[in-house]
Parts: sequence; structure tokens; C-alpha cells
Amino acid sequence: MVNISVTALLEQMTLDEKIAQLMQITPNFLTDNKADLTGPMEWMGLTEENVANVGSVLSSVGAGKVIELQKNYMANNRLGIPLLFMADIIHGYRTIFPVTLAIGCSWDMELAERSAAIAAKESAVAGIHVTFAPMVDLVRDPRWGRVMESTGEDPYLNSEFARAFVRGFQGENLSSDTDRLAACVKHFAAYGAAEGGRDYNTVNMSERQLRESYLPAYKAALEEGCEMVMTAFNVVDGVPATGNKWLMRKLLREEWGFEGMLISDWGAVHEMIPHGAAEGGEQAARKAIQAGVDMEMMSSCYVNNLKQLVESGEIDEALIDESVLRVLLLKEKLGLFENPYRGADEQREKEVILCDEHRRAAREIAAKSSVLLKNEQVLPLHPGQRIALIGPFAQSGDILGPWSIWGSREEAVQLFEGISEKTAPARISVAQGCNIETGTEEQLAEALQAAQSAEVIVLALGERSEMSGEAGSRADIRLPQVQLDLIARLKQFGKPIAVVLFNGRPLDLHGVIDQADAVLEAWYPGTEGGGAIADVLFGDVNPSGRLTMSFPHSVGQIPVYYNNYNTGRPLKAENADQRYVSKYLDIPNAPLLPFGYGLSYTTFTYGKAKLSADVLQPGGQLTVTVEVANDGKRAGEEVVQLYMRDLVGEVVRPLKELKAFEKISLKPGEGKSVTFTLQEERLRYYHSDLSYESDAGDFQVFVGPNSRDVETLAFRLLK
Repeated sequence: MVNISVTALLEQMTLDEKIAQLMQITPNFLTDNKADLTGPMEWMGLTEENVANVGSVLSSVGAGKVIELQKNYMANNRLGIPLLFMADIIHGYRTIFPVTLAIGCSWDMELAERSAAIAAKESAVAGIHVTFAPMVDLVRDPRWGRVMESTGEDPYLNSEFARAFVRGFQGENLSSDTDRLAACVKHFAAYGAAEGGRDYNTVNMSERQLRESYLPAYKAALEEGCEMVMTAFNVVDGVPATGNKWLMRKLLREEWGFEGMLISDWGAVHEMIPHGAAEGGEQAARKAIQAGVDMEMMSSCYVNNLKQLVESGEIDEALIDESVLRVLLLKEKLGLFENPYRGADEQREKEVILCDEHRRAAREIAAKSSVLLKNEQVLPLHPGQRIALIGPFAQSGDILGPWSIWGSREEAVQLFEGISEKTAPARISVAQGCNIETGTEEQLAEALQAAQSAEVIVLALGERSEMSGEAGSRADIRLPQVQLDLIARLKQFGKPIAVVLFNGRPLDLHGVIDQADAVLEAWYPGTEGGGAIADVLFGDVNPSGRLTMSFPHSVGQIPVYYNNYNTGRPLKAENADQRYVSKYLDIPNAPLLPFGYGLSYTTFTYGKAKLSADVLQPGGQLTVTVEVANDGKRAGEEVVQLYMRDLVGEVVRPLKELKAFEKISLKPGEGKSVTFTLQEERLRYYHSDLSYESDAGDFQVFVGPNSRDVETLAFRLLK
């Protein structure tokens, strides 16, 4: 084993070589066809020397390609410093799992960790070293397309998933386990709070709100050992995150003690210029390096300006050394100095990627991520029924989601294929009915004909994957009108209708949930989506998913989320007819479907919850116990949820906060006692002076199957 001293290596590097290590480019810059690069090289102001010493390559995948690029690069690098290969492996490499928001709805950390481990294994054998995941941005606005990358609107639940994904990607030892990847948590910080749900838009909030709601999941990922952090596109307190010295130096480095590598998002250093926070590339580079950004992704402010900033004395070369050392240390931890081709293996790539084991896992996770939103005794389906499968997603491979860039729609199991596993094809009539946003009379006629001879109609509706994801913001989050019209026309037959939704965000479901007899939220379920959803539709899997984002009653409510504050004039049942309270005149205050909501094919009954005491003493603890029974005819899983409220705080406290949950499996007639433990630490919050502590006083505890349908208990905290 070669023992590389990165400090000694750093001492041998020229200033130009150091600066080049702080840049990430796409693989086309490293190809032999220089003619194709004349434009990009000139536009970015790069020289061949810059490229020969660059630190990292973005989005080059495939073992053969990566090995060739690394080999050619190493042959021309003076000091033999290997490249870092990074890519967006968000919810799968070639075996695509459900989008992250869907995985969140499983409330299952073991499944989340397994999905990340499989994604790591497939991409590592294809030559990748680092994934730009997990994205842990807290989101409260479904207009923002990137909600599909998050696990939802709750800081505690997001933190638990952040930990699970990091464990899955990185394993226990990155140095020895070449089937794992270094994880990069993103986007630091508060990218999910973009105003108006418009991507790349301004974020504006207090530091207290930032700490209380938006920072916990990033911190949890770092506590789990996440190796990298990516900056956000947005401003934090008026300063672009990529040049925000308080955010990166004081909070991330000093307060949290993060010693790993910090990378900008694509072009984010240069984007300080249109933000109006830098006059040009030189000032942008100075602000970013002073803020502690180690690597610049796909803009060239560093390579074009850092050298003259050092030579003019505006920045100390020690800042450059600090960042280069972090880059080299990550390369050393990954074992790249010993084996620059870490994990990449063309033969093993063929065996591992999209193997049966991975497909089975994808199918299981997709089934457990789907959420049953409505069911008036239509589901599960029976194999003997005549089924009309209608809609633009009936035979579509566009079920992977917008961040499945290495997946294949051709390899995805379509819904028709999945249903065909469950019943004779002769019992299925298939019709498209319409396209996603348009339709023809011929399509409609075909759908009506298919419905006439059916006993039950399965409508496969939703959004094209490009309608969500990055830059996928939408002001109108209803299904396109042509799909709503299709539901209305089919409703006239008077036959049971089960809608299956394929989408990347919570939707305004008017025109769907009021017309259909059953609604199954499938999200973008991934490679095995068709089979997984058929498993749920036919009852081979009992749906157990629970929403991790509220579904709005109307886009006019947004942002709408369960852990909101009360007002001085709160709406209550007894004052609902009064005007001068906090309410809408035309819609309810409450969301259409609350956080934590989801149905099952069986029924769960909650006994009366019990507190072990009505006073929490200093240094003591309370227990909350509730009996849950399955009084239906099918085995099923229930997510028992515990929320709390601090009735009087130094600052206003949320009406409810998720503090604990347990997912339990019960056979028909079986019951279980679920116990949660509460300690004073769980009651702390950020005060107006940013101290983090609890207050003596009265608290409420809520126990139930979701954030709305709960039993209320009370206790008092003594200090």
C-alpha cells in the first residue's frame, strides 16, 4: 500500500496546479478532439494547462470511459494526481428507485438506506466516486419542481432520512469499500424556501427560522459523516450562499466543525455577478474562496483570477492551500492515489447494474412509497374483473422522474405490463385517452369504447417528468385540463374509477379526488414502477405510504404545511362564521390532505393514549403509550405518529411538531403497544437570542395516524 503524504504533495505543486485542482469540468474538455473544444475553452477562458491539472470531472459515467479518461489524464499530469469523478446519483443509477419525495413517504429508514447503497454500488462500479446527494432541503411549496428531490416539509423526518441516505451511500469505510460513494449534502442552505416556488429565486428568512426549520437536516447529514457539502444558488440574508462567509466559515466550519470539501453548484460562483454581489469574475472568485468554497463547478472564476489575487496580495495563498488540501484529502480517503480507477470494472459492471436483486429492491420500495389517498371499496382489484386501463401513463416509460439521467425509460416496467402479470391480457382494454397536455377526438373515442365493456376503470394520469425537477416550477399545480376532462367524461359511465397518479409534487387534486372512487399516489416510481403499482392495485402489497408534504386545497393556500404558527386571531370551529379571523373567504385554511396521511386496505384502531405522568421533572422522562390494533381482514403496516406543542414560548411555537414515529406491522386481529419516550432535550427550541433551550410550562402531546386525526394529552415541564 502506497502511503501518500498529501501535505508533501501540496508543497510540490505550483500555484497554477493548485488552482486547477479547485475546478470541476465536464468530460468533453478532456477528449482528444480539441477542435470541438475551441468554443467552450474560449468561453471559459481555459488553457490546456488548466485542463491538464483540473481536479474533478462531472457526469462521466461508464467504467470503460472513466478508466480511459483517468489513464490519459494521469499520463499528462506532472505529479500524478488523479481525477475525482462526480455525478448526480439522486435516486438510483441505472436501477431507478422512486423519487426521493416518494421514498420519504415510506417512512422507512432501512429502505431508504438500501436504495442509496444499491445506487452507490451500481455507480461505483461504473467509475463514480462522489454523488451529489442527498438533497435535504426542507420544502413547503409544491410549485417548486425540486420538491421531488426532498423528503418533505418536516425538519425531524428530513433529518432522519438525511442520515439514512448518507449511511447508504458511504457505508462504514470509504477507503476499503469500493462499492460506496462519498456523499455530498445539498443545497446549503435553504434552497427549498425559494420565494413563489420559483427555482433559483430569492430566499428571505430570519436566522432563527433558518436554524429551527431548514438547517437540521444538513447538520444531521454531516453528523452521519457526509464527506461533502454543495452550496445553494440562492441568497442567505441577502448574500449569495456561494460567497456567504458567515454561512460557510462561521456556521459550517467553525460552529459545526465541518472539515470536508465544499463545492459550488453549477456556475454558482459566476452567478454572484448577476446576483449583484460581485462586479466580475475576480470579485466573485475572491468572495467564494474567502467564504471557503473549495471547488468551483463549471465556471472559471478561480482559474482566471485566483493567481492574480494572490500575486497582488488581495488574498493569501494559504486560502488556496487550505482548499487544495481538502480536495487531496478526499482523493486520499477514497484510495485514488493507490488505485486511480477505484471500483471501475467493465466486467463487473455488466453483472451488477440492473441485476435481479436490485430490481426486486426497486419494486419493493416503489410499492411501499405509494400512498393511497382515497378508496371507496374499489381497491384492491380482482384478477377476474374486466379492466379498462386508460390514460397517458397506461403504457408509458416516463415513470422514472426528472433526475434519473442514467436510467432508461425503455427498461422501465410500464403499468400495463405490471397489470398484465396479475390478470389475463384479454381482460384488459387499453387506451391512451389523451396525451399529457393535449388530446384528440380519436383518443377520447378509443377511451370511451374501452370503458364501455369494463367493470372497473383504472386511469393512469399525471405530469410529464419535465414538468417537475430542477427548473420545473409550476404556478398551476392541477393536472392538465385535458386529463380532468377525460375523468369527467369517463365518470358518466357510472363505473368505479381508480386513478393512479404519476407526478413529482403534491397536486391540487380537485377534479380528481372528487370524481374518482379511489386515488393512488404512485409518484414517479422508478424502473420497477409498473409491477410495484400493480402489486398495490391487486392487493399483493397493502399500501403503507404516508404523505410527507401536505396536499393543498388550492394553490392560493401555498405555502401550506402542518407545523405552522398560530395567529392572534386563529380560526376555530366556534368562530368560523366570523369575518375578522385569520381565514380565506373562499377556501378552507386546512390542506386537502394533511402531512402524515395515507390509507390502507385494512383498518387500524387506536386505543386511548396514556402519559406516564403529567409532569416532566428536571432530568427525567415521560413515556407515551398507545395500543394500536388491526381490526381488518388483511395484514398491514401503520405509521404511528407523535407530535407536540409548546403552548407558551418566548417566541411563537408551531401548532404541532413531529417528535417521534414508529412503523409497525400487524396481522389481522393483532394489536401492539407502542411507547414513545420524551425527555427535556426534545422540547428545546431557538429563542429570539438564538439560545437553544426549553421553557418551563404546559405542553400538549398528540398521537395518531397523521397530523390531523390525533388524540391530545397534556403535561407540564418543570425547570
